[in-house]
Amino acid sequence: MNVIVFGATGTIGRLAVEQLLAAGHSVTAFARHPERLATDHPALARVAGDALRAADVAAAMPGHDAALVVLGAGAARRSTIRSEGTLTVIRAMQQAGIRRLVVQSTLGARDSWGTLNFWWKRVMFGALLAPVFRDHELQERLVEASGLDWTIVRPGAFTDAPTIRPLIEDVPNSARGLDLKINRADLAAFLARIVGEGAYLRRAVGLSS
Repeated sequence: MNVIVFGATGTIGRLAVEQLLAAGHSVTAFARHPERLATDHPALARVAGDALRAADVAAAMPGHDAALVVLGAGAARRSTIRSEGTLTVIRAMQQAGIRRLVVQSTLGARDSWGTLNFWWKRVMFGALLAPVFRDHELQERLVEASGLDWTIVRPGAFTDAPTIRPLIEDVPNSARGLDLKINRADLAAFLARIVGEGAYLRRAVGLSS
């Protein structure tokens, strides 16, 4: 498949690009500074652009079979790049006739709220990261209304270390007592796998240890 990755130079994006290439896909890394992606591979193309600029995204979209959105704002807590950038991607996909869309959101969004513990509900998403959380929820609503062949991936908090307990794929919304963590490499591997699969079509899937 020819896959375009939005947010390709982020911590998850870099790993997802590597996993997609390892799986034999052709990858376009779309980012404001794609030269920051250290990966070098004959099946990798770099496109410089802003996910919030419709013209940039529309120009990059044709010729791809799927899009992976792993947009983030770094330390910025009030950015709306996730929802606004995802909407720009959706419109470009609709225009180009591309249907497969995989979007990274967060565990706890919308109907998965009950999987969170007190700390995440009241402190992190209730206060410190409240704008980020609201942006993820809007992002999900836009994806669901897109009419595309979408999958929303809801990971727990990122860690570079192996998780103490095994990863649970497709966390039930009724689940309690989760570690609410996921290794970044494990998340990237799942994202790369799911892009080419028909599983979890038009639904959200949670990931947590």
